[in-house]
Amino acid sequence: MLDSHAPHRKAVLPELAPVAHLVDRDPQVTPQQMADSLVPPPQFATASFASYRPDPEYASQAEVRDAVEAFVRTAPEPAKRGLFGRKRKEPETPARSGVYLDGGFGVGKTHLLAAAYHAATGRKTFGTFIEYTALVGALGFQGTVDLLRGTALVCIDEFELDDPGDTMVMTRLIKELSESGTRFAATSNTPPGALGEGRFAAQDFLREIQAMSDRFDTMRIDGLDFRRRAVDESASVVDDVASVLATLTPSSSSSAPSGTGGPARVTQDDFRAVVAHLASVHPSKYVALVDGLDAVGLTDVQAFTDQTDALRWVALVDRLYDAQVRIVASGVPLDTVYPEVMLEGGYRKKYLRAASRVVALTRAESQPRAS
Repeated sequence: MLDSHAPHRKAVLPELAPVAHLVDRDPQVTPQQMADSLVPPPQFATASFASYRPDPEYASQAEVRDAVEAFVRTAPEPAKRGLFGRKRKEPETPARSGVYLDGGFGVGKTHLLAAAYHAATGRKTFGTFIEYTALVGALGFQGTVDLLRGTALVCIDEFELDDPGDTMVMTRLIKELSESGTRFAATSNTPPGALGEGRFAAQDFLREIQAMSDRFDTMRIDGLDFRRRAVDESASVVDDVASVLATLTPSSSSSAPSGTGGPARVTQDDFRAVVAHLASVHPSKYVALVDGLDAVGLTDVQAFTDQTDALRWVALVDRLYDAQVRIVASGVPLDTVYPEVMLEGGYRKKYLRAASRVVALTRAESQPRAS
């Protein structure tokens, strides 16, 4: 059963001894564990509308914050019925049942999404787009509908449509749930009408995409990437990964014992070995892959030559960022691993989001072990 009051994402791996290599991890996640993890990540466990700090230079940030708060706090209209209690015929244009936050990287979209989750009453879920599609893969479409039916608010972070199958699945899921009273809040770097552009033959699915976007009020958030405002705009690189990892102690967000002076839970691997390992782990399990870790060490980082590898890495970066797992890396700076030919393609915004996040993760404040 979904826990609508869970304060943070539940660990999906049992307590383990410190691990040495990320490539040794082969997480097994049950559908119920996937459902239980549909809550905001730890860094947004206390996110609220009051704690959101809009940039005064960009009025849209405060405007969208207020609009999303009003959306969450306003009760939805009950379904209208005709004579004898029969449900009236559905209009050609469906009622708006959600808000869709469109904006660049680091403007606080996920913070506002988590704030909406915490402010909402009743059953609610929070997950990334890939987590919902993975749930459909595990439970089947009808099983997912049955699980989520009755949920008051479904929050979808990082809304992306990378293939026609995802388009159809999410269109159907949103339609089924919205017709039973569920409302939605979603974030993306792409307006809903442009989802799928440059990735597949979007013109063949315009009807499905349009039907989905018609259910949202799109709100644009402008601004600068807060993750890059106060730091050098490049991911940090170290000469000796092992020596830096040895200085770390458990973070407050990890499941490792804290305050004991013991070692942090870290892994150290060759970058190319990690990328190869990702091919053997379904992206829906990446949450479990990094669960409980304080830091991951990556040696000899190199630029990507294969787009599939690059996209798997993006998915892992998103999970590392959600869990606030520090990255310690040597070799090429991790925000420069995407060649220009990739940045010119349809996945440009995904790559730029990952680049923004690795800057923050490689420059996270270290926690040196007390001497």
